[in-house]
Amino acid sequence: MNKEILLVIETVSNEKNISKEVIIDAIEAALASAVVKKYRLDKKCLNDIKARVSINRETGEYTTFRKWEVVEEIIEDLEDQQILLEEAIKKNDELTIGDFYEEEVDSIEFGRIVAQTAKNVIVQKVREAERSRIVDLYLPKIGQLIFGIVKRVEKGNVFIDLGIPDKENSVEEAMIMKDALIPREAIRPGDRIRGYLRDVQSELRGPQLYITRKVPEFLIELFKLEVPEVGQGLIEILGAARDPGLRAKISVKSNDPKLDAIGACVGMRGSRVQSVSNELGGERIDIIMWDEDPAKFVINAMSPAEVVSIIVDEEKKSMDIAVSEEQLSQAIGRGGQNVRLASELTGWDLNVMSKDDADNKTMEENQTLSALFMKELNVDQDVADVLAKEGFSSIDEIAFCSMEEFNSIEDFDINLINELRKRALEIVETKKTKIEEENSLSNISGLNDEKIEILKNNEISDREGLADLSVDELLEMVELSEEEAGKMIMEAREPWFNQE
Repeated sequence: MNKEILLVIETVSNEKNISKEVIIDAIEAALASAVVKKYRLDKKCLNDIKARVSINRETGEYTTFRKWEVVEEIIEDLEDQQILLEEAIKKNDELTIGDFYEEEVDSIEFGRIVAQTAKNVIVQKVREAERSRIVDLYLPKIGQLIFGIVKRVEKGNVFIDLGIPDKENSVEEAMIMKDALIPREAIRPGDRIRGYLRDVQSELRGPQLYITRKVPEFLIELFKLEVPEVGQGLIEILGAARDPGLRAKISVKSNDPKLDAIGACVGMRGSRVQSVSNELGGERIDIIMWDEDPAKFVINAMSPAEVVSIIVDEEKKSMDIAVSEEQLSQAIGRGGQNVRLASELTGWDLNVMSKDDADNKTMEENQTLSALFMKELNVDQDVADVLAKEGFSSIDEIAFCSMEEFNSIEDFDINLINELRKRALEIVETKKTKIEEENSLSNISGLNDEKIEILKNNEISDREGLADLSVDELLEMVELSEEEAGKMIMEAREPWFNQE
């Protein structure tokens, strides 16, 4: 019988291509299950017991143990599986709560019923091992291209044969969901197809490999395949944006000053970019030169439209782009496609307009700024117009502008510059003082100097800090009633609601 167990382990391990340890674990579990069942049938215990079987890897002999969990208090209906700590210590003084106390009991024969149970467990273990094998094989490949042949198409979903047979001569399979396909592409069984491995999941129905053909990363990986210079690190692809099946933009950078990044990606007579385009159902691809200057990068990304002027708002991360009237429709693109892809590629919010509209917008903004400067700085319109024209958009910018930049303004002499900076700084300081006064804890009803000092010792120095506290946190610092604490916090939060 011991030899039979070793033979079963050896045979199943070779046939199913899984480790002997998995088979041994399955047989041990089946034997343990049979022991529990025998105790139940013999009615030796009120409830099911816990059992463990250990098989000798060399001889095939096995030993059976009955197990009890060491607990402080035995739970009803589990008295045949648990033992009190004080009793367990009498048997083994090293045992603690959560350990298991074991006693050797008679083993059960490895008969037909046990073999069938072991078979069921082994089948389950084989499935789990196969699942784990495929998951482990493909997890490192997430983000890579996957090649295969279309096996079938069901309800718009495409199933791909990866052509890797296992021991049972089946093949591994991947799936492209309907919404991960390029719109309107015709795919039939037998077609060779590529995709971008997006995810690998272990599910009850088996391991699932999810592939997509719509994401920008798929486009980047195709270029890596077609352009050897990318794989060699001579050219970097820094980003991509797609309208799948219609149009795309990629940004490239050359790490070799002698190498033309765009030319290398286009290839001889457009062979490389055409090859990628054919894979994507004729998707038109614009190859854009990356630039560390955001404005220059955006100008490149707006290709093929030519940008006349550009205004950058770094705070809002947006740009106003002016083009000639004749190129306005081209710059925007059908359905806003060109400007949308340029925006996705660069990460900037782009607002495209004609040169006339841009001039009118700039004029209106300058008039508004000029009026602001006249009022705040008490200067005449000529000075205010120059400040607006030079790109100043706030009093703060005037206050903290460097002397070098100010000196570059031909219309201003040194005395005027110093006076403008002085007035701007005074306005900034006045506003800062006003904000600090409004944000002072002394403005909160019910807070006296003693309580304010306690809050400051707890690093709550203004009403904004107080507004961030919960009632419980405030009560831990200051002696108040819950009602008083709630009112103080709500009063501190008033500016939040006013802003909304």
